[in-house]
Amino acid sequence: MKLFDGGRAPNPRRVRIFLAEKGIAVPLVPVDMGALEHKQQPVSSRNPLRRLPVLELDDGTILTESVAICRYFEELHPEPALFGHDALGKAQVEMWQRRMEFNLLSSVTQAFRHIHPAMKEWEIPQIPEWGEANKPKAVEFLMLLDAELGSREFVAGDSYSIADITGLIAIDFMKPARIKVPEECTNVSRWHQAISSRPSAAA
Repeated sequence: MKLFDGGRAPNPRRVRIFLAEKGIAVPLVPVDMGALEHKQQPVSSRNPLRRLPVLELDDGTILTESVAICRYFEELHPEPALFGHDALGKAQVEMWQRRMEFNLLSSVTQAFRHIHPAMKEWEIPQIPEWGEANKPKAVEFLMLLDAELGSREFVAGDSYSIADITGLIAIDFMKPARIKVPEECTNVSRWHQAISSRPSAAA
């Protein structure tokens, strides 16, 4: 088994944090995304979308998409449960995971890919107006999230989950996307500081 990894890019980092929370060690194959190595044969032959991360199992089976990879390891190592415990808990984690992904991470990603000069050769066509349009979408969702975090410790309830991991990488990715957490979002800031202090955040 080996994991083709893209360093500080959000989705590879999401899987590494998840594995760290589980205490699972998987051999990493570093891929230099800055040098566009993810578009070269070792990755493209395994994932025609030429995206990372890519997990190759011992029998040659390929898994792509960060949450799918995380779900695979959740089934193999159910504790600590990062996708919820019972039916309700799993549904709540799924609900918030999708909210964090579609309303926050996606908006931040679009802002970065369509505005940052380093992405000019990656995002074709690069549409700065679309990037700018996504900035207020991310901020609007943070205001909603702040209200939710006023009554609980973690995004999806009382336990740390994949939804918190997605939120962590999204907020950390706001810096290169040039989006700031509003000062009034004190609950978001408290939560982000707490999950950033977990050892897994350094994975």
